[in-house]
Amino acid sequence: MSGLSTLLLLLPFFAIIAFVFVYPILQLLVISILEPHPTLDNYARVVENPVHMRVLMRTLWTATLVTALSVILGFPVAYYMSRAKGTVAALVAVCVILPLWSSVLVRTAAWSFLFQRNGLINSALMSLGLTSQPFKLLYTQSAVVIAMTHVLLPFMILPIYGALRSIPNDYGRAAAVLGATRLRTFLEVILPLSLPGVVSGSLLVFLTAIGFFITPALLGSPQEMMISTLVSKQIREVLDWPFAAALVGVLTVFVTLLAIVFSKTLRFDRLMGNAS
Repeated sequence: MSGLSTLLLLLPFFAIIAFVFVYPILQLLVISILEPHPTLDNYARVVENPVHMRVLMRTLWTATLVTALSVILGFPVAYYMSRAKGTVAALVAVCVILPLWSSVLVRTAAWSFLFQRNGLINSALMSLGLTSQPFKLLYTQSAVVIAMTHVLLPFMILPIYGALRSIPNDYGRAAAVLGATRLRTFLEVILPLSLPGVVSGSLLVFLTAIGFFITPALLGSPQEMMISTLVSKQIREVLDWPFAAALVGVLTVFVTLLAIVFSKTLRFDRLMGNAS
């Protein structure tokens, strides 16, 4: 297939991306600089106001926690998926993929019912005698982190699973022949070769967590809002579009720089789990 034919086939895709993503972002960046007059004061407000900086730091910290938990919880599942066969493998895959078919709002609402003062978690703890009164679980940072980890976990499992599946079984057998134990084979062969999948999943989860809105808005408190909630408040309540656009601009620049760093560190094909 010639280069021109390939370009024509990809043209509708790039046109849609430009219309629904690039154009709105550029419009917001223009608003952040030109309204109410050409100035960088909107960006100065983001940096100079300690409240806004705390929101930004809290967002980055929350995204980091969610990413770390996703790696810890997702790697064993991905490893088991890569080794399972037949019905067991299909059942595990369904358990991982099935949550993606339901709305994030539905899954977040389910967590809100679990975290209520009279919800299932507090009721179970009180029934077991572990506590005499309900814990405050809802509208806390912990609730946001737990729910976001649950929602984003498949985006960590699938890239790691792809990287693990691409590792030839001969590598493990060769290590065993040379006298390596299972633990040493995992630490010195399997784990290093699976790192591209871990990095890819971490990038997906971290970048998605930074801009998450529904879960922090429903499960978090106003004192612990994240940057997406702050942007929504500036637009819907304060009607300060230029400042909201500046917040989006700061987030866009950070995400772009992070993506560039990762793309320079690892080749694209290795990020997609091709360890060959």
